[in-house]
Amino acid sequence: MSLTTSPPSPVKSSQQLVHNIPIEEELLPDYQFQHFYPVKLGQVLDGAYEVVVKIGYGSSSTVWLAKDTRCQQPTRFVALKICTNDHADGDSASHELNISNHIASANPSHPGWGFVRTILDSFELKGPHGTHLCLVYEPLREPLWLLQTRYVGDRFSPDLLKLILRYILYGLDYLHSECHVIHTDLKPDNILVGLESLSVLEQVARDEVEEPSPHKDLEDRTIYLPRNDFGDPESGPGKPVLTDFDIAVSGDVSHPLLHLIQPDSYRAPEVVLGAPWSYSADIWNVGIMVNYGPSSAKNAFILTLRQMWDLLEGRSLCDQEDPEYGRHTDRTHLSQLIGLLGPPPKVLLDQGEYSPKWFNSEGTFKFSELIPTGISLADRVTVMDGNDKRLFLDFAGRMLQWLPENRGTAKELLADPWLHSFL
Repeated sequence: MSLTTSPPSPVKSSQQLVHNIPIEEELLPDYQFQHFYPVKLGQVLDGAYEVVVKIGYGSSSTVWLAKDTRCQQPTRFVALKICTNDHADGDSASHELNISNHIASANPSHPGWGFVRTILDSFELKGPHGTHLCLVYEPLREPLWLLQTRYVGDRFSPDLLKLILRYILYGLDYLHSECHVIHTDLKPDNILVGLESLSVLEQVARDEVEEPSPHKDLEDRTIYLPRNDFGDPESGPGKPVLTDFDIAVSGDVSHPLLHLIQPDSYRAPEVVLGAPWSYSADIWNVGIMVNYGPSSAKNAFILTLRQMWDLLEGRSLCDQEDPEYGRHTDRTHLSQLIGLLGPPPKVLLDQGEYSPKWFNSEGTFKFSELIPTGISLADRVTVMDGNDKRLFLDFAGRMLQWLPENRGTAKELLADPWLHSFL
């Protein structure tokens, strides 16, 4: 059910944007307006959720802050993810709902349960062009990469990073050991930090009343600009939470997992080579994330994909451009990994369907001129020294292994000495 009520009268009128300049979801390469539900601020959805402000969008959804009208004291805010109605994205939304319900109920007593985003509710909306699934979640503050920019030098201190990584590994251990789910898309965009106080959302709601979001009125819909920068935290940051399970998969399957996963520069070597992958692919992502960072503005790809060097060093670990194509490619990805880790074991190459594209029958890389020289993981770490640096490199090395079976599990990594050493 979808009802419309009148929102509070704004103190100022909102800015009207010109119709012929695309904004927000209109900028998506395959955008079709019929696929997106035409939300109106102040609308009450499913008889319960009053839409307050837009806070984001993606290729298959828009996200809105709403009040649960059934809870008056204190006000209860929720995040509504309203999915598109086309068939492929509809299947993805249903998959995310099923996975999210499983994650929420698998074992709430596990210490990692609180570090994954669990679904609160779901319902369907009848739109003018079809049915839209809506997923209801607790609101969160911002992605990890945005929190990172609030710190000096756009990077976390080693001690803060240790705390963040412990929480991430708790959540990942819950996914792997209790839910038997592989995330497949771990990156700082999909790790959000919690809110430090309800007052943050109350202020967002007041700001929207006093100065409404700019918007564009079209014939059958209104497209709003988001209000998703909540400013610097009033106190310490909230806990990090793993989110976005729309392409997560079950790890307990009888057949090999071989389909392509992960963002390009976060891709585990077994995935690049076309070999079977499993839970350890997520561990590789954490290893890259802890060794990654925001880089120069010339490369929007790197700016979007920030992961462990990402969080510590403020620059990326595997960002080399292919000189022939002017972008990051699989062969430059492999060449950088060889430069950092040495050549891959022949046993891994023998499992990879695509290995012959890049390696000869003896296991020699065909594009040796692309392999960077004189680099190492130790050279990439500049914010630590002494014993702390040694422990960190040991920790990173337990994740950045060519062979998936040689990587530590989330549970094993939680006991690593570096995570428990503080300056």
